[in-house]
Amino acid sequence: MEWSNYSMYADFVLLGLFSNTRFPWLLFAFIVLVFVISVASNTMMIILIHLDSRLHTPMYFLLSQLSIMDILYISTIVPKMLVDQMVDQRAISFAGCTAQHFLYLTLAGAEFFLLGLMSYDCYVAICHPLRYPVLMNRKVCLLIVVAAWLGGSIDGFLLTPVTMQFPFCASREINHFFCEVPALLKLSCMDTSAYETAMYVCCIMMLLIPFSVISVSYTRILITVYRMKEAEGRQKASLLWAAMYTYVLPHSYHTPEQDKAVSAFYTILTPLLNPLIYSLRNKDVTGALQKALGRCLSSGR
Repeated sequence: MEWSNYSMYADFVLLGLFSNTRFPWLLFAFIVLVFVISVASNTMMIILIHLDSRLHTPMYFLLSQLSIMDILYISTIVPKMLVDQMVDQRAISFAGCTAQHFLYLTLAGAEFFLLGLMSYDCYVAICHPLRYPVLMNRKVCLLIVVAAWLGGSIDGFLLTPVTMQFPFCASREINHFFCEVPALLKLSCMDTSAYETAMYVCCIMMLLIPFSVISVSYTRILITVYRMKEAEGRQKASLLWAAMYTYVLPHSYHTPEQDKAVSAFYTILTPLLNPLIYSLRNKDVTGALQKALGRCLSSGR
């Protein structure tokens, strides 16, 4: 009881991403640039999809949801990290750490499920084009989005209370740049091996669902049409493998510095890559962007 009360009121200290870097302010400037471009490009995608009637299709509706998730995802972690570096302050309250932990798990889980279900949309569009309007009607699209958010929320609601109820009576320093589960569990003064095993099983099951859908969908697509959507498939697989590296691979096989590098990839770079891979290189999107820019220039004149 005494341990539990202590953990409820004491702040944590995030050691951050810049501590072991030779050029911290160069890395800081790079992350600021990535953050601004990520938020701007995803926001632009949402606006274009909303305004241009040519983009009112199931695929772009799902991509707009992916952009919303990416904006929330990167905003959960990066602003706090950048502000801490600017003011030279590393503390995060127990409530703040819990909130960040929950939002991160929920958004990451929702994005995994959405990426998996988006592969079904791609499969239907290529392998069953004549039945696409029926198989991917508005109701199905809404069900896909609800299922993705529900799956992510379940992940957050299941893991966050259990993780944060452990007594953190050891060092309060989290060797990470945000409140991630493996880094938090290292601070507990209780044996967390049983929970870690259960968490690994849970994460494997959660990751295998979208990974299986992606694998089956793209296998069927490749059977039907060769060399289509290769870049998208690689991006989805890389995101899933990065998460499996962090949550499924035992701690003895990776160091805290490697954990931070992998986490930086899927929390900072992925929201930047998603709009570039899925949308901005698409002819429909570039056409809508040119049309919107033309309207802005003509109205300015």
